[in-house]
Amino acid sequence: MIEITPTVWIAFLAFVLLMLGLDLAVFHRKSHEVGIRESLIWTAVWIGLALLFNVGVYHWMGHEKGLEFLTGYLIEKALSVDNLFVFIMLFSMFQIEPKYQHKVLFWGILGALVMRAMFIFTGVALINRFHWIIYLFGAFLVFTGSKMIFQNHDEVHPEKNPLVRLFKKIFPVTNELHGDRFFIRINHRLFATPLFVALIVVELTDLIFATDSIPAILAISHDPFIIFSSNVFAILGLRALYFALAGITRYFVYLRYGLAAILVFVGLKMSLSGFYHFPVLWSLLIILLLLLISIATSLIWKPQKSIPKGK
Repeated sequence: MIEITPTVWIAFLAFVLLMLGLDLAVFHRKSHEVGIRESLIWTAVWIGLALLFNVGVYHWMGHEKGLEFLTGYLIEKALSVDNLFVFIMLFSMFQIEPKYQHKVLFWGILGALVMRAMFIFTGVALINRFHWIIYLFGAFLVFTGSKMIFQNHDEVHPEKNPLVRLFKKIFPVTNELHGDRFFIRINHRLFATPLFVALIVVELTDLIFATDSIPAILAISHDPFIIFSSNVFAILGLRALYFALAGITRYFVYLRYGLAAILVFVGLKMSLSGFYHFPVLWSLLIILLLLLISIATSLIWKPQKSIPKGK
């Protein structure tokens, strides 16, 4: 088994930065609307890279670590899909044109990687030092999953967010977009554009989602490298997946319940970890089953549209 030395961490981070640099500076140097074909290709590329990396984990770190990475990746990928519903409404509310959405998501994901790294190392350190905290994480996930069943994604009001309102008070914001620019000078005064405000909300949204997803993956593994790398591959592929699914996510109406069930399951698994060790392979199969059931249910049983009163 390979030892995860600082050199391995540096090599992995260098790879991530290289891929991000190629994405922004080469493949998406000019702002354009990302089509379905392009987004599907990039989605396949990121999934392929994740699976290739998973093979390396199997080979160099062993069977158990390989399963932990795959299960963690699947959990993060599944939960990140829930972000898409919110992102779609955020961009619609801020009237961000499709050709500028990629830039917001790129910088938003870069910030998300930094925030999640802090969450991961803090969470692992807390569990290693105070093992009883794992039961709090488990109870939190069960509560969050139960709450998600009744959560209404339509009730998103980013303009009412306290941090957004505070930012607008201390920093002037233009009323309209100025291309893909986050800031612009008008009469020698620096203004932020709605594009930057949208970026702030994307970061805040991911921070909120991270409070669910990081404890969820801590139920699978306590290895910082496995947790961080599976998070990285899931998040990096989220941007491409957004453009691939933005037009069809509304058809997966029961996916939310599948994600809620996953959170409840990993929460119970974490809460019972002191009494029973649930095999990683069984966790992977159960999570896959819950996802497939929610997707199949969405495709088979479509909810009827409510009929307006008086008609």
